[in-house]
Amino acid sequence: MTGSVADAEDLLQETFIRWQQAPQSEIRSSKAFLVTIITRLCINHLRSARIGREQYAGQWLPEPIATGPESDPSLAVAVDDSLSMAFLVLLERLTPVERAVFLLREVFDYEYPDIAKTLGRSEAGCRQLFRRAQQNIGAARRRFTASALERRQLLERFLQATRSEDMTGLLDLFSTDVVLRSDGGGKAIAVPNLIQGAENVARAILGSLGRLVPKNLESRITQMNAAPAIISYLDRKPYSVISLGAGEGHILEIYVVTNPDKLSHLPDLPAHSL
Repeated sequence: MTGSVADAEDLLQETFIRWQQAPQSEIRSSKAFLVTIITRLCINHLRSARIGREQYAGQWLPEPIATGPESDPSLAVAVDDSLSMAFLVLLERLTPVERAVFLLREVFDYEYPDIAKTLGRSEAGCRQLFRRAQQNIGAARRRFTASALERRQLLERFLQATRSEDMTGLLDLFSTDVVLRSDGGGKAIAVPNLIQGAENVARAILGSLGRLVPKNLESRITQMNAAPAIISYLDRKPYSVISLGAGEGHILEIYVVTNPDKLSHLPDLPAHSL
């Protein structure tokens, strides 16, 4: 819902506090109570966060989430494409309430009567919100159909092409309307505006970004947001995360997060990986 690890943790903490303070005699179902509280807190948070994102320096992207074997074991049962960067970016098209309805129905398989009770709305209204959300992101979502293996192969070829400054190699990987999104939050190197088109994106990666990025970065392919991604380190600290949206045999979108605030929850480069 939030696209932010820190915000999600804060809202979970607030939910727990409200649960502890509520008269237990009035709680018929702990699960229903908790889901209702966290969902409504998230909706309120997104409504206020939207103003902040409009004033955000450059483009805003969700935070990368480590989902590899070394990450939080509790994620193992929940990791799927609903955590992918492509999916989270698409969710930004929805209003906070549409987003809540869509996730409860699409990801968590809630029935409409339960969604209606959670949000304090009618079943008919929730069905309409879900249809609207589907229409808003459905076609775009269906483009991102690459398997985990295909995405990893595209990512490896992308890393090789960028390291060797191979313009032709990059163009072969990109769809004609590929999009580059980068989030530095005004605190790190990033492209302030969305870049679209194979040649424009390739020039940005090998040109302006390539010249500005430190040369002594150490890069690894790892699992982020339930998909292969490149994490780069500077002095053993996370410096950037690059992930891809892919389908139709090509890279459709590239997401680059360099905002240090959004990487601070990621672990440093392990000593044994040198």
